[in-house]
Amino acid sequence: MRTLTKSRPAPTTSPATSLAYVERVNLAIDHVVNHLDKPLRLKAVSKSAMLSPFHFHRVFQSLVGVTLADFVKRLRLERALVMMTHHRKPSLTSIALACGFSSPSDFTRCFKHRYGSAPSSFDLKGWQISHAAELEAIVSGSPQRLHLDQSPPPLSPPAFTVRIRELPARTVAYTRVHDPYKPDAVVQAVHRMLAWADAHGLSGGQWLGYQWENPELVPLEHCRYHVAVEAERFTAKGEIGRFRFPPMLVAQVEVKGGIDLELRVLQWLYGTWLPRSGYVPDDHPCFESWIGRPFAHGYEYFELNAQLPVRRG
Repeated sequence: MRTLTKSRPAPTTSPATSLAYVERVNLAIDHVVNHLDKPLRLKAVSKSAMLSPFHFHRVFQSLVGVTLADFVKRLRLERALVMMTHHRKPSLTSIALACGFSSPSDFTRCFKHRYGSAPSSFDLKGWQISHAAELEAIVSGSPQRLHLDQSPPPLSPPAFTVRIRELPARTVAYTRVHDPYKPDAVVQAVHRMLAWADAHGLSGGQWLGYQWENPELVPLEHCRYHVAVEAERFTAKGEIGRFRFPPMLVAQVEVKGGIDLELRVLQWLYGTWLPRSGYVPDDHPCFESWIGRPFAHGYEYFELNAQLPVRRG
């Protein structure tokens, strides 16, 4: 992986890697994600994890591999990259403030330090092409063939039917998959989550898969994929976290086929439908909303709804 950032030590195995601390770090990450556009102080984040600031700092760095400040800065810059790809790109000042930077100059300074150039002159297309090639190289050898050997050919509209849906607020039980492009990482997480849901009588809920980062913009080892099931009455413990999504509007397309079809749907949604729709992407991940249980038909045929959160432009 080639990046422009300094290398960081990998998370280490220590007593802090117990499930109790995984649970607390999950709470902290969820707090950060929900407040990324606001000031994030160590005291407030550590309180969300029910740890003292001193102990939290050590536990967080042990499990995540970076300090809280570096983690927050990285997420803010990655969110800014996503906003810069929107076909109705906001001004750099709007992006800076929406991503929690104190000022446009602070945003420009942090961006240049991480990516080597100012956001106004950054080669975003070249960055996307480079990361897309790396993504293809890594996932093409997946033993379960969860990804393509090559990018699918484009489809001309009207290729798919989009349904605009208003979804109510939803609470999910989830397990977080760090570096989901490692072989079997997502599949193993799905099996663990299914076993937990079966044991707690929750497996009949709506199953979701979603990734917070765009792998064409973010280094693959920094991507976070969640395997989740909608549920209200459960106790978040260990690797099982609780997250509440607000009400949202989604553009939904049904997918019944292989991963090639799912990728075509996503490419068409972002590249063809969205620019002509009058909508812009909302600040939530794109969901795989499974029809039934995840991988109920094996690893080469899926039945799910791709749900892109949107808002009026």
